[in-house]
Amino acid sequence: MSSIGTLLKLSTFGESHGIGVGCILDGIPANLPLTELDVQPQLTRRRPGQSALTTPRNEADTVTILSGTENGLTLGTPIAMMVKNQDQRKFDYANTKEAPRPGHADYTYQVKYGLKATSGGGRASARETIGRVAAGAVAEKWMAQEYGMVISCWVSSVMNIDMPKDVAAALEADPPTREEIDTVGTLSEDVEKGVLTDMYGRKYSSKDGAPLDPSEVPADSLDFASGKMLYTRCPHPPTAAKMCAVIQQLRKEEDSTGGIVTCVVSGVPVGLGEPCFDKLEAELAKAMMSLPATKAFEIGQGFNCCRMRGSENNDLFVKGENGLLHSATNNAGGTLGGITSGEPIVFRVGIKPASSISQEQKTAHFDGTASVLLVKGRHDPCVLPRVPPLIEGMAALTMMDAALRQRARSGAPLQLLGESVKAKEVATEAFAQPPAKVRKLA
Repeated sequence: MSSIGTLLKLSTFGESHGIGVGCILDGIPANLPLTELDVQPQLTRRRPGQSALTTPRNEADTVTILSGTENGLTLGTPIAMMVKNQDQRKFDYANTKEAPRPGHADYTYQVKYGLKATSGGGRASARETIGRVAAGAVAEKWMAQEYGMVISCWVSSVMNIDMPKDVAAALEADPPTREEIDTVGTLSEDVEKGVLTDMYGRKYSSKDGAPLDPSEVPADSLDFASGKMLYTRCPHPPTAAKMCAVIQQLRKEEDSTGGIVTCVVSGVPVGLGEPCFDKLEAELAKAMMSLPATKAFEIGQGFNCCRMRGSENNDLFVKGENGLLHSATNNAGGTLGGITSGEPIVFRVGIKPASSISQEQKTAHFDGTASVLLVKGRHDPCVLPRVPPLIEGMAALTMMDAALRQRARSGAPLQLLGESVKAKEVATEAFAQPPAKVRKLA
């Protein structure tokens, strides 16, 4: 199905090389201030062609709200949004009509429906996620105004390159803002000198991302502002430099790789999620695993808790604020019995290597005849830098749907822990705007 949600229902439409893609979002209450300016920032973070680390397909991804608002306010009716495709190249996929691309949904769509989109991935393309990101921006704004909810997602791993464990733990405990993720996770490359520079002026080798001693840096190498920007969305520059190096090497080899993103949702009301089949983490897992290229989901300590003792894994309760309890640790990742505890929700999503690579690959025609296929087109050597807005969007939609269900069930205001109350007090309509300062994260 192309729809998800219970009281907040999202339906997406469009194909990767069709006229456009978009969504219909039903269930947003009336009187929420909303214009395209609230939605566009997340689509811009997701768009292709951002840097040399991503696909060169050039799409502005400018959103238009078609219905559901008037005079800058939501009407309580379905909100339709659309983004037109501008850089289609259907001819790049001419040779995939008779032979399915390895790793893609060509074969399964053909068998299921008796035909498939002959250009790109059709509904299985990452272009479909534009509607999710747009809808998620709307849901996130409502949750921010109602509860002070904040969502942060960043790249924590690419291929075999992981953040140091202490850095990863520190970021999960004190999540970076989007401005910090985007800024600290950007490196500037002096292509001629083979040097990467982070925002703090530190230098790394473009070849392997290793830190450079000042004596190893050419005197005339470009500074951060003058080089070619590479957006990793990994807010730890030493790790980001290694990611840049491996991604650019894979592009040269016409190959791809995957990785892991980490997401933290703060300002979460207590009591979201339903017993048994609609547990909050089950809803999150469904939302995340419905995204293209996702292959794994874990919440809290995830697989790590399988190696722990109960005495280590249990989160001990202490007195909180507003008559609620607080836990001294958050190994559970913000839920107990599938219901939110008020602690931040911490989860990770595993992303597979992009299936579209520019190497010849063995395949078979649909009639079984052996074949060799070379896929043309413009593809990501690693999709990870563009993934955070997708994760944030689906998280926001899941959280708002759960909040609406709980409000309908109880009829009473949802409860927040003390820190969440403070966050709600400072939440404004400009919640998506960057903060005035960026912390030094590494």
